[in-house]
Amino acid sequence: MKWNELGSVRCSVARSVAVIGDRWTLMVLRDCFLGVRRFDDFEARLGISRSIIADRLKHLVEEGVLRREAYQDRPVRHEYRLTDKGLALHPVIMAIVHWGDVHYADEAGPPLLHRHRACGCDFTPVMTCSACGESVTAREVEVRAS
Repeated sequence: MKWNELGSVRCSVARSVAVIGDRWTLMVLRDCFLGVRRFDDFEARLGISRSIIADRLKHLVEEGVLRREAYQDRPVRHEYRLTDKGLALHPVIMAIVHWGDVHYADEAGPPLLHRHRACGCDFTPVMTCSACGESVTAREVEVRAS
């Protein structure tokens, strides 16, 4: 299978990876969730070529994950904002962050903490069952055809 064919496979993982599976795309999304919106800010934070950033932003806009909004008229400049589809990736990004914090943090601990605004407490993300509310681990899940 070729990389550009993943989006047409009848598999939710393959279709998702076709949109967000590139390492630079994930870094762009990380920065979006950290409040980065402007091209120059992505460039300064990521330290990669402008063409890679432009390509990833264009792809995310085409997929409806980000939307471009003009913030200046002369010259016209745009910023990139997460759409509802993009915001729905927050649990995915948080799961990756948590995995990295558990397996790759140094002695000082995780580089960033996440605080729940509603209660004011720092938290670690957990997966819970939407039906009963209990936490769910990989060994407690079984799959079946739909």
